[in-house]
Amino acid sequence: MRLLLTSAGVKNPSIQNALVDLIGKPIADSNALCIPTAGYGHPQGSPGGAWRFITGQSSTPMCELGWKSLGVLELTALPSIEKERWVPWVRETDVLLVNGGDALYLCHWMRESGLADLLPSLRETVWVGLSAGSMVMTPRIGEDFVGWKPPTGGDSTLGIVDFSIFPHLDHELLPENTMAEAERWAAEISGPAYAIDDETAIRVTDGTVDVVSEGHWKLFSS
Repeated sequence: MRLLLTSAGVKNPSIQNALVDLIGKPIADSNALCIPTAGYGHPQGSPGGAWRFITGQSSTPMCELGWKSLGVLELTALPSIEKERWVPWVRETDVLLVNGGDALYLCHWMRESGLADLLPSLRETVWVGLSAGSMVMTPRIGEDFVGWKPPTGGDSTLGIVDFSIFPHLDHELLPENTMAEAERWAAEISGPAYAIDDETAIRVTDGTVDVVSEGHWKLFSS
């Protein structure tokens, strides 16, 4: 699986160019499924927020980029559907667009639905994460970002990559998301960690990691 892990979606031309490069063809020729699930687990999540994400009415560009086709994959529904129905939907899509919200809630439903088990076989699929949709791919999110609590406790996520992510660095509506706070958070995370602002994304291809940015970011080494 190829990953484009963003803080706030496809916010600038550099991130969009990286997305097209990962897909290997224009967005207008590509099929996408959007996953709104994480939004429902966040204390500020709402049905309106899910609608804005799906319809491209939010400030985090994902679904409105001009896809050839766009569908909705709601993970909480998948356990009640035969895998023979929904697994082909996922295998046949080019891109999964994964909304922000609560990373632990998203991780729980990725496991419960079976999507997490399917990921290793999706070699050509591009995963585009938005905030929690990016953080879910990391080993841990850190206590600062724990909201919804999984039955097993802790702050562990899927561990598809070996680094953690502090999103929305220096965001004007999140005064607590300073570089100093990111440094404190990183000191409590075992392993490498990135702090990224909303103009930054982390691209992962065949195990190679690079940063695409028109903003600012920092890598904290373990």
